[in-house]
Amino acid sequence: MSQTATPAVHVNVHNHIALVLIDNPPVNALGVAVRQGLQHAIAQAEANEQVHAVLILGQGKAFIAGADIREFGLPPQAPSLPDVCNAIEACSKPVVAAIHGPALGGGLEVAMSAHYRVATASAKLGLPEVQLGLLPGAGGTQRAPRLVGAQAALDLMLSGRHIGAQEALRMGLIDHIATSDYVETEGLAYVRHVLAEGAQVRRTRDQTEALADKGAQRVAIDAARTEVRKKRGLFSPDKIVDCVQAALDLPFDEGLRTERTQFEQCLASPQRAGLIHAFFAEREVLKAPETKAAKPRALNSVGVIGGGTMGAGIAVAMLDAGLHVTMIERDDQALAQGRARVEKVYDGLIAKGRMSSQGKAIVMSRYVGATDYAALSQADLVVEAVFEDMAVKHAVFAQLDKVCKPGAVLATNTSYLDINEIAAGVFRPQDVIGLHFFSPANIMKLLEIVVPAKVSADVVATGFELAKRLKKVPVRAGVCDGFIGNRILATYRTAADYMMEDGASPYEIDQMARAFGYPMGPYEVSDLAGGDIGWATRKRRAATRDPRARYVHIADQLCERGWFGQKTGRGYYLYANGARTGTPDPEVLAIVDAERVKAGIKPHTFTPEELQRRYLAAMVNEGAKVVEEGIALRPLDVDVTLVHGYGFPRYRGGPMKYADMVGLPTILADIRAFAEEDPLFWQPAALLVRLVAEGRDFESLNKGDHHA
Repeated sequence: MSQTATPAVHVNVHNHIALVLIDNPPVNALGVAVRQGLQHAIAQAEANEQVHAVLILGQGKAFIAGADIREFGLPPQAPSLPDVCNAIEACSKPVVAAIHGPALGGGLEVAMSAHYRVATASAKLGLPEVQLGLLPGAGGTQRAPRLVGAQAALDLMLSGRHIGAQEALRMGLIDHIATSDYVETEGLAYVRHVLAEGAQVRRTRDQTEALADKGAQRVAIDAARTEVRKKRGLFSPDKIVDCVQAALDLPFDEGLRTERTQFEQCLASPQRAGLIHAFFAEREVLKAPETKAAKPRALNSVGVIGGGTMGAGIAVAMLDAGLHVTMIERDDQALAQGRARVEKVYDGLIAKGRMSSQGKAIVMSRYVGATDYAALSQADLVVEAVFEDMAVKHAVFAQLDKVCKPGAVLATNTSYLDINEIAAGVFRPQDVIGLHFFSPANIMKLLEIVVPAKVSADVVATGFELAKRLKKVPVRAGVCDGFIGNRILATYRTAADYMMEDGASPYEIDQMARAFGYPMGPYEVSDLAGGDIGWATRKRRAATRDPRARYVHIADQLCERGWFGQKTGRGYYLYANGARTGTPDPEVLAIVDAERVKAGIKPHTFTPEELQRRYLAAMVNEGAKVVEEGIALRPLDVDVTLVHGYGFPRYRGGPMKYADMVGLPTILADIRAFAEEDPLFWQPAALLVRLVAEGRDFESLNKGDHHA
């Protein structure tokens, strides 16, 4: 007997078992049709005397991959997911969830409201709501602890990670792992096993065993709360801990009410808006004009020129993606050092138990080193990661032009230099592109794909394909000094330097940035990266610097003393005995004071709010200029760049999203006020002025509303 609850859910009664099949491609997301269908299906099974048990499973590649993101921001439609989960749990006949593929977020909440759970070996389970500034809001915070205990439930919800079937079985999240991938056959067999055993309805809400040792549960909850408080300013993790506390202390229905209250607070939080913006922006950046116009070139073997920190990191990223890597260095000694840097990463993984020696050997079998460029004759793509000097880059590209096969992609990892000029030095400018990795290149997620004037579309598409293989977040950038990220960084770092010379200490500015949600402040970052890098850039730009522009000499003074940061034991901070965390240095403050005297500046104090407003206004204003000039396609490209490459707090969405939330008129008013003391630095971006005049925001440009 077959009947359809809704087009998205089919019910088929087979030998007294109601087979409830969720069919909402591509991933069976929990849209309103699925929720209605599940509710109808349970009601039908309840009313049909021929039905002795219910099996819920998903069509296609997934059980249920979570909420329907197309419903984000829309008014809620009945039934709510909590109501659906409660109806499944309340069913008087045994309900089994058969999980294959992803059961994430609301999908896992549906499975936990069933009475029994079976999963195929390849299933992936998780409660990743924290990544969107939310918490599991359909009973997940109450049911997970009852199944697996507070500690395991908190780990799942606070990390947002996905776990496999084996781990889920060990935890007690599922009851059985299927012996094949035939989820319907395996699910029906498990239901028949449940019925044959005479097993009764087993409601998760009534489970007490996992929470029986109240003392141990409290220890786990207190430990989680301590960890959460260390996470800079995140809102939903604290609420998740509150909900698990409620699961321990309150009856189930009261716990559900606590969860609903906390969920609604998360929903109303600006962090949720920021995280959802980041979530969609990370998908939108993949859509560049060239990726729509052309297919990527073949990508199997790659070359990396240079085995320094950056070159070795790029090589590791490539090896991790399964590519064959040839590293080129100038001599055998440099090559040995480059290989040692690569191996050090894998030795670190072995030491942590995250890789075996055999695993390392397999990866390193795809690595070769050479001192002769001829070894790159068959490479599909070559990335140079040599010194930031135009003459050095030209010499490298002249060699590549000679030895690389036709159609090989020639990429530069420059942070600032003019890639059009690099491309002009070869006979195949259409093959030259910028791939700007961030250090450490095997860990940092951002990859700026810099598009020079003469590059062909399929080379740009190859850059995006490489990013996908490397599991990086690609952002398309135009050519200018610093591209998107470093150009904006240079501006807000200048704003910080002005504030320092005007009366704020570098330590107050760093504290402000951390309080805003950055992992580190600008001066801590400078010490980590090495002050000599910025010093070299400032020297390179000295000849072209606007003579009217204010110039702060403090950083140069530190560099002239050889204080380059952590690697020299002191920079803006002191690093005693190789410490990774610095302590404030009175000698630095004395240098700052001396420079103020030289510049004739009478210092004044800034509140943290005043520091923050200047820092962010500089960032947003330069971001608007970058969009206006077409260096970034849309404001969201600026957001993704700053979040993934520069530590901007993801829960604030990015600087352009943050500006929309504060209000563009407020930002523009700040810039105009600051311009009264320095009109050259604080020139409002024409785009910002125009958007304010038209009553629009940056989001209107993300939506493709480019009329101006």
